[in-house]
Amino acid sequence: MSETTGASYAAAGVDIEAGDRAVELMKEWVKKTQRPEVLGGLGGFAGLFDASALKRYERPLLASATDGVGTKVDIARRMGVYDTIGHDLVAMVMDDIVVCGAEPLFMTDYICVGKVHPERVAAIVKGIAEGCVLAGCALVGGETAEHPGLLGEDDFDVAGAGTGVVEADRLLGADRIRTGDTVIAMASSGLHSNGYSLVRHVLLNTAGLALESEVAELGRTLGEELLEPTKIYSLDCLALTRTAEVHAFSHITGGGLAANLARVIPDGLHAVVDRSTWTPGAIFDLVGTTGNVERLELEKTLNMGVGMMAIVPEESAEVALATLADRGVDAWVAGEITERGDKTTGAELVGDYAV
Repeated sequence: MSETTGASYAAAGVDIEAGDRAVELMKEWVKKTQRPEVLGGLGGFAGLFDASALKRYERPLLASATDGVGTKVDIARRMGVYDTIGHDLVAMVMDDIVVCGAEPLFMTDYICVGKVHPERVAAIVKGIAEGCVLAGCALVGGETAEHPGLLGEDDFDVAGAGTGVVEADRLLGADRIRTGDTVIAMASSGLHSNGYSLVRHVLLNTAGLALESEVAELGRTLGEELLEPTKIYSLDCLALTRTAEVHAFSHITGGGLAANLARVIPDGLHAVVDRSTWTPGAIFDLVGTTGNVERLELEKTLNMGVGMMAIVPEESAEVALATLADRGVDAWVAGEITERGDKTTGAELVGDYAV
């Protein structure tokens, strides 16, 4: 009589021991993100945050956001570099939260893999933890899910959710914006984490460029450029609200500069941004010229060198620029708020980029 072996989780492709090892490896990085309000450690069923810390607020408003990093994860996979993609995740979540003036408090992550490689998962969490430190928030928990049969052994994706808090009477947004306000642009660190489906299609699939190839105009390899972490502006924006009057912020992500800026412009007003006030980085021109992508299509997809915008009263612009300069943020006056008139959109780009 033949002996048969029953089915098991391991036989189905899920390695519980590898998952446990990944948790052990990531603990040291998660500890670096802790704030005094965080209770307990990694490994519980839920992350705990002491809400009594919010008693100092008269009327605390909680702000929440969730996001991922899109197909930029494919570049990380191809390059075998996993400790930067977490910066992108934190930026996508926490820089959305700070737009309303909220202080980032805590974040959780979700990492989905085809097969758990403990060192790889720990490297991803390392990047998330480093990003949380840059954003001033705690990483209070997360989940690593193994999906054999649905994802290849080297495939993965990441997502996250975050929470922040803002005093109700300090909430930023469209209702504060006035005619004559100044639009200040803050430089991006490159493509950030948006538009990679277009970028990959143009540079990798159509042009056949290799990630390892040196690109003269970039001054480094294509892969290094495409993996440049998204700049995290959270603490810079909060510092700006302490030194200058700020009416609104706009995080420039998917949809481009004009569409994201329009999201915070009230009815009846219009944001006019002058392209001649900056020169987009070489990567934007590379995508445009290589793929013969029209300028408007590029601007609808990529940030074109601007990662965050602040709208401030004209009289606050000088102080705002000085604050950002002191913090090492490249920023400039890029436009103004006008009466809308017969214009149908809330924001537009005018002129030509500086050469």
